[in-house]
Amino acid sequence: MNTYVAFLRGINVSGHHKVPMAELRKEMEKLNFEKVTTILNSGNIIFETTKDDVKSLEKMISDHLEKTFGFPIPTIIRKSEMMYHLLDCDPFRDILITKDIRLYVSFLHEDVETDLQLPWTSDNNAFKIIDKIDKTIVSVLDLSITKTPKGMEVLERYFGKHITTRNWNTIKRIEKKLEVNS
Repeated sequence: MNTYVAFLRGINVSGHHKVPMAELRKEMEKLNFEKVTTILNSGNIIFETTKDDVKSLEKMISDHLEKTFGFPIPTIIRKSEMMYHLLDCDPFRDILITKDIRLYVSFLHEDVETDLQLPWTSDNNAFKIIDKIDKTIVSVLDLSITKTPKGMEVLERYFGKHITTRNWNTIKRIEKKLEVNS
């Protein structure tokens, strides 16, 4: 059995594209996935399957959920081992955390090459892309500098629109659920 984490893009954001987590779990089970667990309301799913082709799993889930809920639901999947590797790297260990600091992890659908030199910092020092680990971008936003961050626009400009972002606290919650599921 393989354990995966699926990240759905663009659901339950500002009241748009509503997908109840109970329904999402049922739909994942209809696809014959086992030990399906959802984390928060933003489209994070842990599941097990004997299948091992991530690209075909992403397409299968995305196609099924679009038919079920009536709108596109881009899906990015990571193996549990990749999630543990990211957590073990602890990419934010040197960041001084204050009430205004936000730590983000952005998952790329494809490994995009860019000429952006990392670490990269915005002109006003509010947004920093600190590293790229596999197909994952780690970044920091300082809300004490700006209340209107342009971080996601920067990420999309350099890495494309096939990306979904979670905060580090969500990733830590996923870690706890992975440990419970194993």
